[in-house]
Amino acid sequence: MTAFLRFFTMEKALDKLFSLNNKVALITGGLGQLGLEYVHALVEREARVAIIDMSDDEVLVNDERFSPFLDKGLISSFKVDVTIREEIEVALQKVTRDMDIPHILINNAGLDSPPDSQSSAAVGSFEDYPDSIYDQIMNVNVKGTFLCCQSIGRAMANEGRGSIINISSIYGLVSPRQKIYEFRRKKGEEYYKPFPYSVSKSAIFNLTRYLATYWAESGVRVNTLTLAGVYNNQPDEFVHSYCEHVPLGRMANLQECIGPLIFLASDASSYVTGSNLIVDGGYTAW
Repeated sequence: MTAFLRFFTMEKALDKLFSLNNKVALITGGLGQLGLEYVHALVEREARVAIIDMSDDEVLVNDERFSPFLDKGLISSFKVDVTIREEIEVALQKVTRDMDIPHILINNAGLDSPPDSQSSAAVGSFEDYPDSIYDQIMNVNVKGTFLCCQSIGRAMANEGRGSIINISSIYGLVSPRQKIYEFRRKKGEEYYKPFPYSVSKSAIFNLTRYLATYWAESGVRVNTLTLAGVYNNQPDEFVHSYCEHVPLGRMANLQECIGPLIFLASDASSYVTGSNLIVDGGYTAW
């Protein structure tokens, strides 16, 4: 009986450690593939979630998983361009009024060029890459993260608490292996994993470190969550080629991104700041 009580007490302590009960989480790009999974995981852990995204929220409303949470007012969605400070500020004011100053900020919004992208200009050679597309990617991935950290992080720091999670990619740590995308070129198509995505995701690491030290005394923790490829019905040729470079031999599934996110969002990581948590199946170990 004593051993059972010890186990039960430990289990309850762990539940409390990872609990997000009554915390307010604000997530950018929350209506995308990974964003929706993050939102679902957060509300299941009893957080109240505010989504800011450029898309309309039909995908959220039409997903039956979210119906109970929407009915209880635990999820709200705002159409916001993260590159425009004023739009972020208006959304923050509404979230603060209806919920609270966010306890958690997840900078998830970003632009990328997937392996089946049909935009030839966006996946062409470095020598001919359009500066207009470079500007667009850097604006969303870097400026958008900066502006959200500035506006929402400021409010967190004034409250003396908060956890900011900046989502990055292994392509911010290492250069893309262009041979992975050879299947496109063998078909006579021009495809190179574009450099602005790597540049933008690399910038996130030092923004995280800077803010972690800058806001440490204000009680705001800032960390990076770096992800490798997540399976999303990509072309078979790409999946096969990509997985050859992963020690675990496969792409991540959506659920495997959830545990690390909850860890960084919750009090389980209360002594973790300025860190980069890599979830890549070992890709960057080689």
